[in-house]
Amino acid sequence: MDKIKQALAQNSKMQARILVLLVSVTALSVYMTAKSVIAFLLLLASLLLLYYTSFSNKVKWIIGGVMLILVIPFASSGGPAYESYMEVATQSGIYIAMALGLNIVVGFAGLLDLGFVAFFAIGAYTYGIFSTAQANHFIPGDLFPISGSAFWLFIFVGGFMAALFGVILGLPVLRVKGDYLAIVTLGFGEMIRIIFNNLEKPVNITNGAKGISSIKPPNLFGFEFTHPHQFYFIVIAILAFVIFGVKRFEHSRMGRSWKAVRENEIAAQSMGVPLIRTKLTAFAVGASFSGMMGVVFAAKQTFIDPSSFTLLESITILVMVVLGGMGSVPGVILGAALITILNLQVLTEFTNWLNQLTLQGVVHIPFALSPSKMQRFIFGAILILFAVFRPNGLISVKNRRVNEKLIQERISSASVQKVNPQSGGIAQ
Repeated sequence: MDKIKQALAQNSKMQARILVLLVSVTALSVYMTAKSVIAFLLLLASLLLLYYTSFSNKVKWIIGGVMLILVIPFASSGGPAYESYMEVATQSGIYIAMALGLNIVVGFAGLLDLGFVAFFAIGAYTYGIFSTAQANHFIPGDLFPISGSAFWLFIFVGGFMAALFGVILGLPVLRVKGDYLAIVTLGFGEMIRIIFNNLEKPVNITNGAKGISSIKPPNLFGFEFTHPHQFYFIVIAILAFVIFGVKRFEHSRMGRSWKAVRENEIAAQSMGVPLIRTKLTAFAVGASFSGMMGVVFAAKQTFIDPSSFTLLESITILVMVVLGGMGSVPGVILGAALITILNLQVLTEFTNWLNQLTLQGVVHIPFALSPSKMQRFIFGAILILFAVFRPNGLISVKNRRVNEKLIQERISSASVQKVNPQSGGIAQ
């Protein structure tokens, strides 16, 4: 088996043939059948296979982009399950972006945040309030709702508002860490949800527990985005921006500062890392990604209420980061996609299948053990198995290798070129 792995790793042509074969067979299966969850999952799994190939990063990005933009949408469009497939893919993209934002806070900076869904809610309500007549309750002039074409601007407005609240959250928690930080952020998340739930008196801003309905869908040159397959491309564009930003931050000076703070705050401060600015930047950047996707979520659902932003959502996003591998960008992407697909498609389809067998009399399942009640149990058991057998995550973080010889040569070259301007000799 090891020899086969080594041979595949050294043979790029063989890898390409296997990848093309897998994509072709699964894409045709998805296109030709009315609904095949297994074929659709195998088509998505080809992206994971692409990650493990020995192609250059540039080639991987090009192939991945072609598959996401052309292959997957085209293959899914062949049957009546088109919107169902696209709904799963769109929701996966939304959760991947949020998980990457939380990964900056938890994985890079080491700041445990249990109220991350609050930033998602802030982005959603930012667009929801102004894209409906709700804003007329506290802004005079009957200026609202705004048109759906303002959605594209509100993606950045929602990200900015979430980043602002991220800084507001970060300021009072700079002196706490560990368990106390988790408690404070948990409280912040619940406070935001309760405020949105009660902010209908004395001025009706959020419409309270009734939520906000009839939210304007995005509009571009007169074309409205109302279906999951249309939102899929919006999510892919934002997700590409998020991944690019996270990768740039990861190996930047700020990214190294986050990791230094994560490892040891005192050592980081002694090396000149500004602790306050570093933590606040982590909260702000991570929150902005969640706020952007909150705007997309509000426009896609056309209805939001506080029940969509509970503590369970924050825990789910945190599980995505931990399961995928804290600090690992590809790991977090895999963890978020896996959990979203498990919740939305795999466990749902498995539950429906068992229900059909029960109704047909093929199997007899006691009411207390009905599939609808056991879905969360099955999900928890799967997470426990992953945690036991993959404690470092599905794809653990890989630190960039340092060329020590090159660094030594640069140090030697710099010391030789350092000349004293007064004497013209080498500085002592």
